[in-house]
Amino acid sequence: MEDNAIWAPWRAGFVLGKKEDGCVFCNRIAHDRDSVENLIVFRARLNVVILNKYPYNPGHALIVPIRHLGGLDELTVDEANEFFQLTRDAVRLMERAYQPQSFNLGMNLGRESGAGIPGHVHMHIVPRWVGDTNFMPVIGRTKVQSVPLDAVYERLRNEFVEEFGS
Repeated sequence: MEDNAIWAPWRAGFVLGKKEDGCVFCNRIAHDRDSVENLIVFRARLNVVILNKYPYNPGHALIVPIRHLGGLDELTVDEANEFFQLTRDAVRLMERAYQPQSFNLGMNLGRESGAGIPGHVHMHIVPRWVGDTNFMPVIGRTKVQSVPLDAVYERLRNEFVEEFGS
């Protein structure tokens, strides 16, 4: 093991698991009904809020345009405005629901930058708490998730419904 390596073994299912055909975001967006199974928490007019199936932390969400787009420059002005407004809304509602101490927000544009899904632009929103990183993933090869995905989904979806309606 390299001294300066950062390991994330809990994401092995994403890296080594069977890949679904097509775009994972488009596959979920195409569902008629939003649910924990398709991970869509909130559907706006041009973008969706979706939970990360392999989260770095509980509440790890993504803002994803409904239209399949590979880059920021492909967003229309309306799509971009809603995209970044939803990013702001998601952070605010996560603060209300989970009281994280901070957030990581980020985009990986292109495979070389680390994008796991380079063909569909998206924003990561990762809530952070003091002490949420520890030795378990590296030594024990176990990521401790304190809140299960379905509970995160329900709580965050309730925040969006309360704020914007269904």
